Amino acid sequence: MTELGRLLAGDYEGREPLLVAPLKSSAVFLVDLSRATGVAHGIDLIELAGYSSGDDGGVRLLKDLDQPIAGRHVILVEDVVDTGLTLHFLARTLALREPASLSAVALLDRPYRRLVDDLPLRYVGFTAPDELFAGYGLGLDERWRALPDLHFVAADALPAAAADAA
Repeated sequence: MTELGRLLAGDYEGREPLLVAPLKSSAVFLVDLSRATGVAHGIDLIELAGYSSGDDGGVRLLKDLDQPIAGRHVILVEDVVDTGLTLHFLARTLALREPASLSAVALLDRPYRRLVDDLPLRYVGFTAPDELFAGYGLGLDERWRALPDLHFVAADALPAAAADAA
């Protein structure tokens, strides 16, 4: 976290960026990153949801930003970038609002699962294995978010329906 904060501080010195995180899983990472970032910055939250499995895998907006971003340096704060579909949707949506710049930071990245290449992902904490994680804000069916650190979730420990979704 310290290293990511140092990188952001160096790149955004004197600019006062806006950190934007999707709820819920990125909230813990957002707070820790905010504390590690040594420059003045704002925070805003957005909430997204994926369409049901019967749809095209799209993303929809549930809660929009509370403030305008035109002319602001916006940093999207993601917990995990996997296929890239969510980050791609969010970046395209916010780019229409004419920020001064738009970049993204992810705690975990899975570049080998990417379905979209055009992403503003500039900062990565860790490249993650193809495993399920819980804790540190990440949950599975709203469980385990409050664990203080990341844990692998063994597929054999999941109920059958959750294992199928993983």
